[in-house]
Amino acid sequence: MLIPYLYTHHIATWEFVAEQIVFLVPTFAIFFCWELTHTLHRVLHTKRFIFAPPKGSAAAEKNPSELLLSVLEESNPTSLLRYHAYLDLCMVSENNVDAWRRAAFFEETGETYKRVIAVCLRPLEQLASRLGEDLGNSADKPTNLSNQLSSPTDVKHIEELDNFQPYAWCSRIVASLTARSRKEDKFGVAQLSGNNAAVVSTLISCLLAVENFMGKKTNLQSPNQLGSAVKRENGPVNSKAYAIADVLKTSIYQIVSAFHDEMLSDTKSSLLEKDWIPSKKPLFGTREMLIQKLRLFLVFRAT
Repeated sequence: MLIPYLYTHHIATWEFVAEQIVFLVPTFAIFFCWELTHTLHRVLHTKRFIFAPPKGSAAAEKNPSELLLSVLEESNPTSLLRYHAYLDLCMVSENNVDAWRRAAFFEETGETYKRVIAVCLRPLEQLASRLGEDLGNSADKPTNLSNQLSSPTDVKHIEELDNFQPYAWCSRIVASLTARSRKEDKFGVAQLSGNNAAVVSTLISCLLAVENFMGKKTNLQSPNQLGSAVKRENGPVNSKAYAIADVLKTSIYQIVSAFHDEMLSDTKSSLLEKDWIPSKKPLFGTREMLIQKLRLFLVFRAT
């Protein structure tokens, strides 16, 4: 009160400026930390981790796939570590970034190749089996999507189909390795071990299960007829199902394109189902349905 008015007004102005600075600095720090965390989070989820010993080391010469396979076999199925392992395996299978690692999959005993295919087929087998269980494994009666989505299994299906990325990676991995085995598998472990037939059978069974879930009729009389439920529904669950179906069809076409001449020859000699479709009961549908679906892919009419 004793300070003259001129000086009190000056002090109030500086207090106001100081308050604004104090407010702006923490606000900037908060937004900066938020953006930094968001960026690091995206990098963490998209950066490729290489699950292999250094090239030229003793471990690389002895068994370069052990670390990758141990992560895929022993880690939590929903862990970020396993997601990184699937991404790394997909990169090795589809590209030539680490061709020496892919060559190690086709070693003479065939054990490594069997383990790689097994850990990639397991999620697809679970998807086909769970959809088959919930839908009664009836491929002649397509699911009415509007009724199915209102059922108690709605949440389960949403959770299954939301896990799209591992299904996509696994489908692409087994398709790439199967297609590349035609030229890179010097010992024939892919064909002799029965993994080629297992891959084709699993991919087609999974595709039939997903198509049945979408409302697509998969019986032998009208393989490409769509149910009315698909036309009416356009929700996120149906979109995920279409995305998974597209990846599965692309993967099957990749295998068919690589072995097209052999499959045509097998068709003429009635060996197609013997070499490419196992005699045991498939995960979804019937063996005859799988054979018919494979024939549609062989003439590039599967849609």
